[in-house]
Amino acid sequence: MPRKSSKKMPKTQRSRSKSSGYVSVVIFIIALLGGAFAGAFFGFLGSAPTLAEVTFNPQLTTYVYDRNGEVLAKLYIQDRELITLDQIPQVLIDATLAIEDQNFYTHYGISLRGIVRALFVNLKEGEAAQGGSTITQQLAKNAFLSNERTLIRKLRELLWTVQIERRYTKDEILTAYLNEIPYGHGAYGVAAATQLYFGKEVSRLTLPEAAFLAGVSNGPAVFSPYINYEAAIERRNIVLRRMHELGYISRSELDEAIATPLVTASRQPNQHRAPYFVDYILQILLNLYGKNQVYGGGLRVYTTLDVGIQAAAEEALLTGLPNLYKDSNGLQQPQGAIIALDPTNGAIQAMVGGRGTDKFNRAVQAVRQPGSAFKPIVYAAALEERYAPSSVLVDEEITLVTGNGTTWSPQNVDHRYRGEVTLREALEQSINTIAVKLTLELTPRTVIDYGRRLGITTLVDKGDKNDMHAAIGLGGLTKGVSPLELAAAYVPFTNGGYYCKPMAITKIVDAQGTILFEARPDRRVVMSAALADTMTDMLQGVVERGTGTKAQIGRPAAGKTGTTNDYTNAWFVGYTPQLVAAVWLGNDAQVRPMTCASGPIGSGKAAEIWARFMKSALKDQPVMAFSATSPP
Repeated sequence: MPRKSSKKMPKTQRSRSKSSGYVSVVIFIIALLGGAFAGAFFGFLGSAPTLAEVTFNPQLTTYVYDRNGEVLAKLYIQDRELITLDQIPQVLIDATLAIEDQNFYTHYGISLRGIVRALFVNLKEGEAAQGGSTITQQLAKNAFLSNERTLIRKLRELLWTVQIERRYTKDEILTAYLNEIPYGHGAYGVAAATQLYFGKEVSRLTLPEAAFLAGVSNGPAVFSPYINYEAAIERRNIVLRRMHELGYISRSELDEAIATPLVTASRQPNQHRAPYFVDYILQILLNLYGKNQVYGGGLRVYTTLDVGIQAAAEEALLTGLPNLYKDSNGLQQPQGAIIALDPTNGAIQAMVGGRGTDKFNRAVQAVRQPGSAFKPIVYAAALEERYAPSSVLVDEEITLVTGNGTTWSPQNVDHRYRGEVTLREALEQSINTIAVKLTLELTPRTVIDYGRRLGITTLVDKGDKNDMHAAIGLGGLTKGVSPLELAAAYVPFTNGGYYCKPMAITKIVDAQGTILFEARPDRRVVMSAALADTMTDMLQGVVERGTGTKAQIGRPAAGKTGTTNDYTNAWFVGYTPQLVAAVWLGNDAQVRPMTCASGPIGSGKAAEIWARFMKSALKDQPVMAFSATSPP
């Protein structure tokens, strides 16, 4: 076996070998890190959005209009209305480019020169006079990313910027930017911002106003005149000077603009006109389209409401309601409601659901006892059977045995009996015994069926508690009825016998102009024209010489009063050839009567409010006589 050499390696050679090993390790580590970096880099590039993903879908404001095109409400999370570049005045475009990105039309989305220039200008001005990001970068951040200040977010911004520039033209990018960015106080885009700050259309902007808008977007919380007027002026003037430096405006224009005060519109909260009606519309929209579409889809919702008639209803109710007490929720009592319908098609022209201090819509949601306001349904059913206005019944004391074995003797309001009376007189004087007798002769089933034919959905004919009893003739119902449904039940009396389902929306259009919904009146014949004419003739007598004389308005009118025995509900439902309206008054606590120092509050007060409303609502309409005609 050969002997092993005992000769040692020279020291220099050993050092060289050791150094070589270190180098190899370092090279390996560098290669490893380089590979990791390259992998991360290419992986990051791979996370870039596709061109198909670079699509602008900003949230848009939904507008709700009355029947004449007046805005009732704006529904939004971000108040924004899209406009095209040709709708934006050149002065606003110039101001925006001057302060935000003067080389916008020459760079490819990212401008190193702009970053350096902005840094220099800001150091010179001693404040953030210019930003380093291009318009495309700002658009990428606002439309697709967040405002977080991190390196990753900034890198992602660059990826989106490149893709935006690849997909869109410069004009398209500028248009998207001017429609997208926030201008403060919930306003997004120049159209909403112009309305917010100046209360006018963007096309009417002046030079000083345009310079302000271009400047305020850099920091609305700092430069809004509603927060700091002096800062707003200083920021506007920086924009003006920059416009002069770049040749957009002359020296004289600069001096004049700087000397011009910044006059802004009074800032108004986003309050709805006709709030109960708008809430009613909102629930319909949410059920149809969902929250995202309603608050961000830019819908145009055209309704049946008439703001003039609505104003008359609000004034009549709020002026006429007495103030008795405040309940445990702090709500003034009694409350009230008015609903007004177009008798030709059922269109809701006014809706007041209370005093306006809560969200409970009593015109629609309150189901209350109608009292004698229900009697016209009984009389209409009787006329359809075998009775006539001249038919005679005896007003006398009667005693009935109820379902639980107790007895009931219906009383007239004046506690007297008249003997033989015609149906016309009985309806005019609201005689209770006659309404009960009619109900028994017709049967409660007939009355219920007739009420349902006239659109009342709350009648009950099954279960332990139901309306299959004689008290239905006096409006003694298990559940009650809403003002909306009771008003609609009177509509056939004035239009020749047609029930018209109440409607609130005529058309809905999306942001692209596509019609999503278009209403067609839902009408059906429920009685003959002759019967409708006869009922109107009888109900005119109620107003002219019966219990409804306080509802006289100096023109032909018909209607019926209604008061529950305990004065917890007071009604007047009446109509002219042009308008049907129901007025309801009552405490929200249904067991508490409406009483004041002068006595109980009943249907006379409801009739007064109705008359005040109708006089105002119809003041510009011709006086018309009733005739039994079908709606067009």
